[in-house]
Amino acid sequence: MSRIDDLITQYAADGVEFIPVGDVFRMKAGKNIPAAAILATADAAHPFPCYGGNGTRGYVADYSHDGEYLLIGRQGALSGNVKRTVGRFYATEHAVVTEPHSRDAVDVGFAYHLLVAMNLNQYVSQGAQPGLAVSTIARVRFPVPPLEVQREIVRILNGFTELEVELEAELEAELEARRQQYAHYRDALLSFRDAGEVRWAPMGEFGTFIRGRRFTKDDMVAAGIPSIHYGEIYTHYGVYATETLSHVREEIAVRLRYAQPGDVVIAGVGETVEDVAKAVAWLGDTEVAIHDDSFAFRSEADPTYIAYVMQTTAFHAQKEKYVARAKVKRVGGENLGKIVVPVPSLDEQRRIVGILNNFEALVNDLSSDLPAEIEARRQQYAYYRDRLLTFEEAAA
Repeated sequence: MSRIDDLITQYAADGVEFIPVGDVFRMKAGKNIPAAAILATADAAHPFPCYGGNGTRGYVADYSHDGEYLLIGRQGALSGNVKRTVGRFYATEHAVVTEPHSRDAVDVGFAYHLLVAMNLNQYVSQGAQPGLAVSTIARVRFPVPPLEVQREIVRILNGFTELEVELEAELEAELEARRQQYAHYRDALLSFRDAGEVRWAPMGEFGTFIRGRRFTKDDMVAAGIPSIHYGEIYTHYGVYATETLSHVREEIAVRLRYAQPGDVVIAGVGETVEDVAKAVAWLGDTEVAIHDDSFAFRSEADPTYIAYVMQTTAFHAQKEKYVARAKVKRVGGENLGKIVVPVPSLDEQRRIVGILNNFEALVNDLSSDLPAEIEARRQQYAYYRDRLLTFEEAAA
């Protein structure tokens, strides 16, 4: 802050001028463009990004602006968000294209940081479709310190932003390294290379696959029969569960099929081959309804051990031979029953589960800590940003 303080003392010892935003910037909404003219991904004929009120909408064949501008969202839930863009782009009517009247008086980077800090969303009119009127923004008062001060603030804040990005990348890399380390150890532990004689058997030889019965979104209720939908297995559940995310209405109880405590619930379909045959050990106290695109695997084996085995690289290599690769990937219980897995003694299964549960907890703890660490750094950044962008107003 000392460098900023020195500059303010040198150039603005008596405070800075506050000017209505409308007097500082040219602001004009973009133009409507048919949805059919916007592609989801860029190609040779549609190379220009198209920005709406909530960010990038896609890519278009022509551009409306060329240069460095700020875009302020004026319609929708994210009204008031600010985006900085450079180069050729198309702005729709839901974005307010903003630039200083004089770039010799206002640095675009400074304007970006200050408009973000001003939280323009607070000026949004409430209703079925939230909106931000240009006339409202234009009345908001905007501090304009000397250009030297603006540029020094931009330099500092850009440095903070780079550090934040680097930190997020480092934390994500650390988490991914832990996941890979865990997967390697899990695969090695469940390969039984150095364990002497271990029985290997097709799953259908020592257990039974029971297919669920169909229920729909209309059957879902806040409280009712505990249920597991196949999609929740690869989006919500971990290796085991004692409570369900969903419930279905009790009126359909007689036509459902259930997994019992100690069963393994397996997704029979998925959008990717990897999602198919994801498994969760059901360790709850009661039976749980399962969807017809899933199976309950019932055996004398430890259910959590089986769920871990079904995560291994060796299991996936066998599974891939049996997955039907239509738009929706699918595998049947008969084919799942052909997959060969290691079946050591029950005591050994439980010993392995204890080890892997500890590893799983370590990885999950790191996954939980990551967002908290990132959020703490963001709050720290916001604190210093707000300090840098707080000015004493010059006397009239």
